[in-house]
Amino acid sequence: MRDVFGYERFRGPQQAIVEHVGAGGDALVLMPTGGGKSLCYQIPAIVRHRAGRGVAIVVSPLIALMHDQVGALLEAGVSAAFLNSSLSSDEAADVERRLLRGDLTLLYAAPERLTTPRFMALLQSLYERGLLSLFAIDEAHCVSQWGHDFRPEYRGLAALHERFPEVPRMALTATADALTRADIVHHLRLEEAEHFVSSFDRPNIRYQIVEKKDSLQQLLRFIRDEHMGPNGHDAGVVYCQSRRKVEDVAAQLAAAGLNALPYHAGLDAATRQRHQDRFLREEGLIMVATIAFGMGIDKPDVRFVAHLDMPKNIEGYYQETGRAGRDGEPANAWMAYGLQDVVNQRRMIDESPAADAFKQVLRGKLDALLALAEATDCRRVRLLGYFGESSQPCGNCDNCLQPPQTLDATEAARKLLSCIYRVQQASGTAFGAGHVIDILRGKATAKVQQHGHDRLSTFGIGAQWGESEWRSLLRQLIARGAVWVDGEHFNTLRLAEGAREVLRGEAAVRLRVPTASAPRSRSGARQRLVAAEATLTLAARETLAALKAWRAEVAREHNLPAYVIFHDATLRAIAERQPQRLADLQGLPGLGQKKLEAYGEAVLRVVNPVRSVGRLHGLPPNPHNPVS
Repeated sequence: MRDVFGYERFRGPQQAIVEHVGAGGDALVLMPTGGGKSLCYQIPAIVRHRAGRGVAIVVSPLIALMHDQVGALLEAGVSAAFLNSSLSSDEAADVERRLLRGDLTLLYAAPERLTTPRFMALLQSLYERGLLSLFAIDEAHCVSQWGHDFRPEYRGLAALHERFPEVPRMALTATADALTRADIVHHLRLEEAEHFVSSFDRPNIRYQIVEKKDSLQQLLRFIRDEHMGPNGHDAGVVYCQSRRKVEDVAAQLAAAGLNALPYHAGLDAATRQRHQDRFLREEGLIMVATIAFGMGIDKPDVRFVAHLDMPKNIEGYYQETGRAGRDGEPANAWMAYGLQDVVNQRRMIDESPAADAFKQVLRGKLDALLALAEATDCRRVRLLGYFGESSQPCGNCDNCLQPPQTLDATEAARKLLSCIYRVQQASGTAFGAGHVIDILRGKATAKVQQHGHDRLSTFGIGAQWGESEWRSLLRQLIARGAVWVDGEHFNTLRLAEGAREVLRGEAAVRLRVPTASAPRSRSGARQRLVAAEATLTLAARETLAALKAWRAEVAREHNLPAYVIFHDATLRAIAERQPQRLADLQGLPGLGQKKLEAYGEAVLRVVNPVRSVGRLHGLPPNPHNPVS
């Protein structure tokens, strides 16, 4: 931990995981994004390799993640490699030769490659010679049909237990509810594994959810208010549901003067790779993407993640928002949603070819996310509660910072439910949200008159409310199970079991009072980060700027993202210490022995460019030379 990675102490359950796996035990590890999952398998891999136990195989679903993690390990002095489609046949053959010689400490491979007969034969050869030390299965939620990113090829990894029973295995993920965890254990044959579940809390992330009106303008206002500075804007990710919307939003952000690129599965592979590389290597770039982008992206300084469409479930929302603020610094998770989002997600579930039981689970997960969006209490309490973790109000979400006003909407809810019932009773069929709201508001549209719904007792009984208020109330009734959207029949509204208690007056309904615009947080992530850096002295801030410029040059030379060289936290610690000699760099976070040897003197030259060469090596200053 100290000599290779430059850290003095473990965080959370890291030490217990490292000791358990290092001793040969199996493990299921749930740890939030940015919580240090990679160290949980990298350190046991190093320890077991040094003990003569051979190579650790890391199952990773993405080429980008393999490249960055291998690059970071090589920078730290660890022998690592990957096998994926980016290598030529000669390069792949060289990696295989190094693997069989026992030269590698860690090898990264995709699940599709791992289960091929050729690769299994390589593993068998290592196993028979006692040179297979560990299997680490990253993004393990991909094995579960209940997870938000199911990948069938992960199911083939059950063969690892059957073929190599004496090799410890660990499955790692940042997101899994109880159902998904059970699926991971079952499909990866981890029944005997120790479970290590960290807190899901990411206290540096501020959660903000707003009602969708003009979502693009709302997004622009959010970025300009909270993520713009004199030198440009922060790095961020904007998620959209469709490829077309990704292209449109990226173009409009660019037209508004922001540095934005699109990313989705419809782009050719070269374009996707080019855009991803730019996002990882450049500062202040916004990636507009479908959920095809993001898994395994280690960029630590993403300051915001925005959703312009509601995700499918809380697991997806948590995983995607968790890509902000991996460095532990202030970040924002912002989402705009509306009734149409709920309708679209319901329709996709209802129209899927899945079994009814599976659809029911998906509806339940969607309802949980909708309840989070409609909540008037602490977002974080709700979010953590979904994963079985209790907490207190956080003071750092929109509802905590600016508690919303609510009104008693019980009577209005009964009117809406009664209208849905009367419409279906009168016509023998159900209608959609827009038609029901027109009846409530007393709008005698051609469709209303055609069906005689202007003669219903509920016609005009809700004229005092506008359409947005009725849609907000409808969303809440859907969230509490009083109304369901029939996606198989044109998204029509029908009463659900939860309607009974509301109609009988046995349950109260409270509604958020609409505001003219989304409440602004007291201070944006950029302002909070600037405030933190303002505690540095003027000399330290100047040093930090110089160190970042130097790091960018080194990263370009090595063709690596800047954070692989040094994280911002390491540069800040150097700037604060103002080191005079190499010994002063010892013990700084993220500065292991190999990096100290590789970059120590260069860092000292940046901190004080006029210092003499003799001083770099710890020699006493020359009293006759004041510059020294």
